[in-house]
Amino acid sequence: MKIAVFASGSGSNFQVIAEQFPVEFVFSDHRDAYVLDRAKTLGVKAYAFELKEFENKVAYEQALIDLLDKHEIDLVCLAGYMKIVGPTLLTAYEGKMINIHPTYLPEFPGAHGIEDAWQAGVDQSGVTIHWVDSGVDTGKIIKQVRVPRFEKDTRESFEERIHDAEYQLYTEVLEILGIKRRTASDCQVAQ
Repeated sequence: MKIAVFASGSGSNFQVIAEQFPVEFVFSDHRDAYVLDRAKTLGVKAYAFELKEFENKVAYEQALIDLLDKHEIDLVCLAGYMKIVGPTLLTAYEGKMINIHPTYLPEFPGAHGIEDAWQAGVDQSGVTIHWVDSGVDTGKIIKQVRVPRFEKDTRESFEERIHDAEYQLYTEVLEILGIKRRTASDCQVAQ
């Protein structure tokens, strides 16, 4: 199975995925995102373009579909991709796109899950990986893990433990979905 990773920012989840699994390419919707530097360091193809460069979101998503089709992608892994997937992309890749969310859904969906959980004072939150559907963080859940909030936690230490759980959970889910880990020869080719 060929996988592509979509990310908008630093790409820490992308790096964990790419170090363990063959990634065909990474896409960022920000031309200056640090994930593009990570891809270069790891020898992974990278593409970037922004919604504002297109006439509308339909044209933007059609360009994504063309890119995915060109590379014959079987699974899209959203890993900090901060755009809501619209109907054009969803129709073409429904059932072939997963997302990671830094809370235990359905608790605290949306772009600020960790902050929302912290502000609510919960004693635990978590991480969820789910199939992407037309809602915001509403797709069928593949796997979740709880992350406790300790009395001594700062927001930063709580967030760090959530990110550590993300890295582990993405690896587990990709294995569940039948993605084969990188071999030694894959690593040599990437360098």
